[in-house]
Amino acid sequence: MITLRKAKEQDIEVIRAIAAETWPSTYLDIIGQEQIDYMLEKMYSKGELLGQLLEGHIFIIAEDNENQFGFAGYSIIDHEKRIYKLHKLYVLPSAHGKGVGKILINEVFNQVKDAGGSTLELNVNKHNKAKDFYLKGGFSIKESVKLDIGGGYFMDDYVMEYRF
Repeated sequence: MITLRKAKEQDIEVIRAIAAETWPSTYLDIIGQEQIDYMLEKMYSKGELLGQLLEGHIFIIAEDNENQFGFAGYSIIDHEKRIYKLHKLYVLPSAHGKGVGKILINEVFNQVKDAGGSTLELNVNKHNKAKDFYLKGGFSIKESVKLDIGGGYFMDDYVMEYRF
């Protein structure tokens, strides 16, 4: 049975391990190994994740008794308009198709709604199959963006939103 829990500082290695295992199967054909390595180091270093926790990002881990299958991370990005952003949602390839992603996104929906959120936004690579998961879950495409992330790399994304 899958249970969810809020991640703490000691879970940073779990988050890093899931990202390291998930990213190659998700992004290799889209952005290549060099950009994967660059982005994992930039976005999933211990210091970066610790900083996000300290800034108020909430990470939720999906697990059973001994195995972690995935995680989601979100935060508020506009207090006045009550807009939240889903920064990360990854499920191990071995757990795909078992409803883990749906359990995680539903928990984020519930927490954001309970906190009085009006909108949940996310960025997804235009070629990532997860785009269809989000569309089925009630998100709509708000805009298309190309973000310079340094190192000569770009993210070619859709900004998607879910309104409560």
